[in-house]
Amino acid sequence: MDTAQIMGLVTGILFGFLLQKGRVLRFEKQVGAMLLKDMTILKFMLSAIIVGMVGVALLSDAGVIALSHKPMNVGAILVGGALFGAGWAVMGFCPGTSVGALGEGRWHAAFGIAGMIAGAALYAELYPLMKATVLSWADLGKIGLPETLGVSPWVVIIVFIAVALGLFRWFESRGL
Repeated sequence: MDTAQIMGLVTGILFGFLLQKGRVLRFEKQVGAMLLKDMTILKFMLSAIIVGMVGVALLSDAGVIALSHKPMNVGAILVGGALFGAGWAVMGFCPGTSVGALGEGRWHAAFGIAGMIAGAALYAELYPLMKATVLSWADLGKIGLPETLGVSPWVVIIVFIAVALGLFRWFESRGL
């Protein structure tokens, strides 16, 4: 195991710890999020996205990392998003929270994790077919919002943070 893998493992364990402490692994929080009655998970994820966006941008600006976009493939996003949503609705866990729930000792999350592994294996087997069909729908190439808008990534980050803070305030005023 190299240093990057060890850092990834440590980061994953820390994120799982924060998921547990943030109580977003709870089934009632998952259902509340799907019913738009409890925004705990959305607030947690927005906070994580903000920290990640700022951290990645700082590391990129410092030359520590080089950003590399994945291609913007509309077909893959639509099909993958639908499968992700269906899996979340059926299991009550997303991939991250299912691993966290298993770490908490909730063994039924193992079925979701097994499903994710089976899905990944199925995707690998079907990749040639997927590449010729779904993955070829509306492939927009390696684009990002800052490049599309012709602005600095920091403009997008600041706008994102402002919108997120507005959402946080609105959720709190509604008791969500």
